Amino acid sequence: MTFSAVATRYAHALADVVTAGNSPLRADDAIAQLRAFEAVLRSSPALLNALTTPAVPVARKRAVVGRIGYVLELSQITRNFLYVLVDHRRITALSPIINSLELAVEERQGFGRAEVSSAAELGEEQKTSLRTQLERISGKRLRARYAVDHGLIGGVVARIGSTVYDGSVRGQLETLRHRMRADS
Repeated sequence: MTFSAVATRYAHALADVVTAGNSPLRADDAIAQLRAFEAVLRSSPALLNALTTPAVPVARKRAVVGRIGYVLELSQITRNFLYVLVDHRRITALSPIINSLELAVEERQGFGRAEVSSAAELGEEQKTSLRTQLERISGKRLRARYAVDHGLIGGVVARIGSTVYDGSVRGQLETLRHRMRADS
């Protein structure tokens, strides 16, 4: 099973728990708690090594995760999820699991995700207008993430799922180049 498939499987299992109507933990809180734990993990290579090496007994790893969870005030659901990752030696997959969890939760809430790259920083009005246009084109409610791509000359490139909408100057020049080749 690929790393991505593993991340998706764990993420969907946690999404089932936190999006259930009677869940004591909101999905957004679960994501935030996992991000906090991930930050601690990234800040300490020794901690990551201790949680991934087979030389450290699982009980000790669980104790470490429990202590960090206590300090970070993680919910019992989040702690249990981290215990499962430690037990199954999947703690190194935490970052892709969190990303997959965000996607799964957004999907269950009826949202799609748009990744938008622009040549320069967009203002709030531009972001709102662009998101509205992308929602109209895609037929989905979207949560957009914006990034600046200095490789773009101008315009924007948006990715929604596997579909790319290229409104960049570079994309338009490439289209023009293909048309000119086809005409000659």
